Order: sequence, then structure tokens, then C-alpha cells
Amino acid sequence: MAEERGKYISVYLVDDHLTHPPQTPTVKVKQRCSGLELVLLFLVSLVLCGMIIQAFFIYRLYQPESTNSGSSSKLIGDKDAGEDEPMAKKWDRLIDPPSKPAAHLTDGLDVVLGSEILTWSLNGDPLLYKLDYSDGSLIIQTEGYYYVYSKVTFLDKSTFHHSVHRKTKLYTGKSIVLLESRMYSSRSGNIQSNSYLGGVFHLYKDDALFVKVSNTLQVVRHKHYENVFGAYMI
Repeated sequence: MAEERGKYISVYLVDDHLTHPPQTPTVKVKQRCSGLELVLLFLVSLVLCGMIIQAFFIYRLYQPESTNSGSSSKLIGDKDAGEDEPMAKKWDRLIDPPSKPAAHLTDGLDVVLGSEILTWSLNGDPLLYKLDYSDGSLIIQTEGYYYVYSKVTFLDKSTFHHSVHRKTKLYTGKSIVLLESRMYSSRSGNIQSNSYLGGVFHLYKDDALFVKVSNTLQVVRHKHYENVFGAYMI
């Protein structure tokens, strides 16, 4: 009985008004948000970089490779590519250069005509690629077959001769007639007509081609394209 009296019952008191300690916020939610923001930032940066690179290539696509505003004829002589190679030409146009030598010359206000041989303008943006021009003549730089042509507008009121000539080291003396037309008319007044010549010829380096008429005073010179002269390798 003494042992039973010594026993006791443990009693715990619970205070309902006692507030619970605040819980610490979890870090996982913030870490997830930070990771998502980094991914979004990386994707946006990648898109912006792609747009910048694309804009750069578009800009380069529409820019000429080389421009030279100070060149009137737009042709500049370059150094020889080799001993047997003709003088190269820099092509400062917005279009690709021809694949072979070519020339197209027109009349111009700066041209002073002689009595028979026609001369041509270099101020009207001529086509002159891997051929030289001197004193009314086209100088061949590369041997080969060329189509040679000339068109002249004239007053059709008397006899008029139009021809294309060739000077070459293979033949001494006078020039060789390559093409020729002869017009005979008894018309009166300022009636205009034109003559066109064209043909294929094998030409050698340093051959000179020029256009000759019976009388340059009959040549009509209102528009630069009314009188033309050219050649191109075929």
C-alpha cells in the first residue's frame, strides 16, 4: 500500500492560447523560380543574337564589294596577273563583271570628230572590260574570236559609207576593212537613216579596231545611243 501511495499520475497542461513558432519559408520555390528566369533570359538572348546576325548578313548582302566614287570611267588598271596574261581590270559596278572581254562605246558631247574616223566618249559610263581604248580604236588584249559591231545614224541626202577597220602587226601598210556598207541617196531635206554592221572575226593581241565614215558632218549626234561601237569575245 505504501508503494501505491507513492505513485502519482503525470499531468500535462496545454495552453491553447500559446502561438506556434513561425515556420521557415522553403527555399525550393525560390530556386525553381530563379532557374526558370535564367532559362527564359537565355532563350531571349539567343533570339536577339540571331536577329542581330541575320540583320548583319542582310546588310552585307546589299552592299557592293567595292565602290569608287572618284572614278569617272569606273575602270582602274591593275597589275599583270602574269607575263602571258592581259592587263586585268577592277570592276567597280554593282553587277558581276563579264565572263569574257567586252566593250560597248557610245557617242557623247565631249567627243570631237575628225573628217572620217569616229571617236567615242569615255564619260558616259562605257562598258570597257579587258579591252583598251585609244584615239577612237579598241585595242584587243586577248587573242580569240570576237563579235564586232557598229551602228551609225546619218542624214540620208547623199552618198554615205560606213565601215569597220582593223589594224594588225601581221599586215603592214593600210588597215583591213572588216565590214562595210554603202548608201546612195538623192533625197532632199534632213531625212535620217542608220547603218548597222556586225560580224565575227579572229583577232590577235594588240589588233586595233576603229569605225570610219565617208563624212562625219552627216552623222546625227542628238542622242548618245544613236552611234555605237563595240566588240565582245564569243
